[in-house]
Amino acid sequence: MRLLFAGTPEPAVPALRALLDSEHEVVGVLTRPDARSGRGRGVRRSPVGQVADEAGIPVLTPATLRAPEARDAIVALAPDCCPVVAYGGMIPPDLLDVPVHGWINLHFSLLPAWRGAAPVQASLEAGDELTGASTFRIEEGLDTGPVFGVLTERIRPDDTATVLLARLAEHGAELLRRTVDGVEAGAVSAVPQATDGVTHAPKVTVEGARVRFDLPAGAVDRHIRAMTDAPGAWVQHGDARLKLGPVTVEVDGEPLAPGELRVTKREVFAGTATAPVRLGTVQPPGKKPMPAADWARGARLESGLVIGVDQ
Repeated sequence: MRLLFAGTPEPAVPALRALLDSEHEVVGVLTRPDARSGRGRGVRRSPVGQVADEAGIPVLTPATLRAPEARDAIVALAPDCCPVVAYGGMIPPDLLDVPVHGWINLHFSLLPAWRGAAPVQASLEAGDELTGASTFRIEEGLDTGPVFGVLTERIRPDDTATVLLARLAEHGAELLRRTVDGVEAGAVSAVPQATDGVTHAPKVTVEGARVRFDLPAGAVDRHIRAMTDAPGAWVQHGDARLKLGPVTVEVDGEPLAPGELRVTKREVFAGTATAPVRLGTVQPPGKKPMPAADWARGARLESGLVIGVDQ
């Protein structure tokens, strides 16, 4: 089949590579416009766009898919099917019927759980033990279309959003390829999603990544891992925002008040609503992440300081 692949960030790259290695013909790539990034704030192509450039595939970067010229460019490619992985924008209703086999999305959750922009983060924060990926036909609703196939993935105790998403992206690439194969052969059919068990995973914001030490230790641990690496969990310390890496729950640790620090030569502990947690890395503004003990030593911190709790 002639495929127009739609995707933008790094987690979409394994799926594009899998389709490039398949018997299908990727006739074009649809990705978000080039954006400024990095320390130099230079304009850069998206990770998916970079792979397409390397493969010599036409790249479409419309600011909006509602523009007539965007529709014209997609129609001109005459795609039979449009696989989608984390494109970063809604597909307008008037484009859904352009490919005869529709738009097939790879979504990183077990639908109907965690519909929305941040399913991996939501699953980690909720404490789910099992997650996965689903392929489904896009319709006008948000992640509501009928499902072609699923895979499951167990969440590990030390998984961060970045690590778990990378694993799902690799395994999901094969699921998407098999789905596209099956659609071409008429060997798979889409099944409507269940009406119960629906949960939503809205986009994660910087403000939403703030750490609250007045929550139970397990919730603090899950929240920090869910926000790692982007946008990054943080806590307010004076006028500064400190980014925190994953922590370790100290079930038998010495009790501390929520946000209260206990500083030793090699470790820093913070109290929560239940057990204390041992801090991993701390990143002060303008600096690289460092072990919590090094941060405390450089900042001349002493036990008893309270952070992460509204005073």
